[in-house]
Amino acid sequence: MASADIGIDLGTASILVYVKGKGVVLKEPSVVAYDRDTNKIVAIGEEARLMLGRTPGNIVAIRPLRQGVISDYTITEKMLKYFIQKAVGRSYFGRRPRISVCVPSQVTEVEKKAVEDATYAAGARDVSIIEEPVAAAIGAGIDIYRPCGNMIVDIGGGTADIAVISLGGPVVSASIKVAGDDFDEAVVRFMRKKHNLLIGERTAEEIKIKIGTCYRRPENITLDIRGRNLVTGLPKTVTVTSDETEEALREPASQICEAVHSVLAADIADRGIVLTGGGALLHGLEELLEEKTGITTMTAEDPLRAVAIGTGKYIELLSEKKN
Repeated sequence: MASADIGIDLGTASILVYVKGKGVVLKEPSVVAYDRDTNKIVAIGEEARLMLGRTPGNIVAIRPLRQGVISDYTITEKMLKYFIQKAVGRSYFGRRPRISVCVPSQVTEVEKKAVEDATYAAGARDVSIIEEPVAAAIGAGIDIYRPCGNMIVDIGGGTADIAVISLGGPVVSASIKVAGDDFDEAVVRFMRKKHNLLIGERTAEEIKIKIGTCYRRPENITLDIRGRNLVTGLPKTVTVTSDETEEALREPASQICEAVHSVLAADIADRGIVLTGGGALLHGLEELLEEKTGITTMTAEDPLRAVAIGTGKYIELLSEKKN
């Protein structure tokens, strides 16, 4: 049986697996739950995410990737193996798959090697490492081999990767550790400071997705949020407005704008900026970047999957180049 070509978007928040001919077949949180007493893994992915913050003391849910980099090697390897088998089925393992994995653009050679080793250990026959902005550009449908520069801003869970892509690779790039998770944390901090309300990450994410914005919305929309009052310690419901989220998200959003500014090169202005990654879905980001840079900004068609699709297609591009 032919082996599968697989692309893996190894994200801090989620892992997506792309299989040639099938597209993105799996998207699950990069979370592993394991039992501290027995040192055994209890659940991986979505199942483990549901355990976050709701498990008995001996079961801990961890994210083995921190800001796009492996922080726990053994667990990452097991997680990769689990997702690869889930995506292609065990039947494929007669012939090991070729796998390309994407990493943030500023990772060190040592960190790249760790990803490569973990992927081989998880069952790959051949591993290619691709930088996230290049994968995002391919996935967004940009011809990366053209000589004119395209700017990609890929905002994931742990990192935002910004790069100008020309002739197949990044000409200039920056990676900052400000991304989707920081938007959530900013909302948690704001709710504590402004409303004396303690909320969890999942509630913060809900606020961000439903009413969050980093550019004032034409109409101010609201959402009722339940949390714990820090003064009384009792549950309390507070109405949050989208204007408040703009205030809460101002700091991380402007850090991303500054990073984009620092990478901007003269030949980009005519090509525009393309946003990818889950963070690209934050309302108002296009408008904010356009206002700050004066450059047309658009979001890729499928921002959440762009990196995974690009990572998968990268193998095909490589084999075409060789032929």
